[in-house]
Amino acid sequence: MQDLIPSDALALLGCAQMARADAFAIAAGVSGATLMEAAGRAVAFAAMERHPRRAALVLCGPGNNGGDGFVAARYLHAAGWPVRMVLFGQAEALKGDAAWAAGTWKGPIERWSPALLDGAPLVIDAIFGAGLSRPVDGEIAAAIELVNERKLPVVAIDVPSGLHGDTGEILGRAFQAETTVSFFRAKPGHYSVEGLRRCGRLRIVDIGIPSAALASIAPRAWLNAPALWAHLLCRDDIADHKYARGHLTILAGPHATGAARLAALAGRRVGAGLVTIAGFRSTLTAYQAAEPGNLVVEADDGAMFANLLEDERRNAVLIGPGSGVIDRTKDAVLAALGARRHVVLDADAITVFSADPELLFGRIAGPALLTPHEGEFRRLFPDLAGTEGKLERVRRAAARSGATILLKGPDTVIAEPGGRAVINVHASPALATAGSGDVLAGLIGGLLAQGLTPFAAASAAAWLHGECALQFGRHGLIAEDLPALLPRVLQSLSSFN
Repeated sequence: MQDLIPSDALALLGCAQMARADAFAIAAGVSGATLMEAAGRAVAFAAMERHPRRAALVLCGPGNNGGDGFVAARYLHAAGWPVRMVLFGQAEALKGDAAWAAGTWKGPIERWSPALLDGAPLVIDAIFGAGLSRPVDGEIAAAIELVNERKLPVVAIDVPSGLHGDTGEILGRAFQAETTVSFFRAKPGHYSVEGLRRCGRLRIVDIGIPSAALASIAPRAWLNAPALWAHLLCRDDIADHKYARGHLTILAGPHATGAARLAALAGRRVGAGLVTIAGFRSTLTAYQAAEPGNLVVEADDGAMFANLLEDERRNAVLIGPGSGVIDRTKDAVLAALGARRHVVLDADAITVFSADPELLFGRIAGPALLTPHEGEFRRLFPDLAGTEGKLERVRRAAARSGATILLKGPDTVIAEPGGRAVINVHASPALATAGSGDVLAGLIGGLLAQGLTPFAAASAAAWLHGECALQFGRHGLIAEDLPALLPRVLQSLSSFN
């Protein structure tokens, strides 16, 4: 099976991993003060690049994030910006590199007052870093709320204060930033729903941490992009034939006949050699009168579907789009898993096991992928609802089920049972239309048919799905438009090979 190749450039580091990267740099001879100087300078330059000279208010907390703020204030002041400095806490209580940075600031340090926002200054948020461990409250929460209320431009250091870098959750209050400057590598929280809402323009800057730090950390999460998997999609073997490109079989249901048709068209467009729709006898004419490239066969029950899988060339199976929450769907899923096919379970194929998820998990022994939305995820994993952070929820679900999980959303998370994960934010709000998920499921099925691992197929399909929508534009998109855009999108990937 063909798997994706991790990219150091796309690695996502959690808070503990980023602390290890800092420690690696210091052990390699880069002082903490040098790292802090580079970080603060980058923040100041980001502010100056975005704005003409104006009044700036730097809000500092008691830790290293505040130290970065003192350095940024010094650079802004040296560039002629009027700068006022606020420290939430006592300067005497600062320690280590933060105390050093505060000592380099020669201007006054003020206490917080709402009057400091008069004149609409640019706000540098240097209060809390990504590893915040408690909800923001009191005076700081009030300050954040007032800055947001007045819609002042905010440049946040590392994360907008109040956003957790690992989970992407808001702890009490969080700034609405115009720009967020973070260091070395992005964090999962930057690409959570709240991160996407709060970070504004995200800039990841080099502050002198050696790239070798990544090898010592061995990242297990990446931001989704073609560099991970594009090499798997550009087939150019002149001896290829349709069976070499795989045969995807889709279980169609009794009513929503368009769902299987959309999935089939997507599977063919993404490169599967053959796609069969297996439907009820009563619905076959609807499929036979549709796209002529789809094969259509009868499968009135799970036993008939199982008989189809006796043909080993049917190497990939998609069940769920329009399949119906009925016994036939459950029986077909169990047959496909028992036959050790590459299996994609979507929509109805997930919901049909909501009363007995362990029955499903106990049968997963081969390459399998589940593609739930949040409601379907809760039906299979009700106890994971309280888990902090979408990334951790999906990792735990994958480990428990034995399947790769793609949890949909603007921050789609894909995780395989071994703990590797990808976050996909390459998408458009226009995808919120009926049938869009069926197209995604068909893309995954078509890629599985061609020999990709579930992890690679899900990652590639999520990005391609989003890119089709982005190329179409924000208005007027319907699911039927997506497969027609695939050829142009796939051809654009040739630059990665």
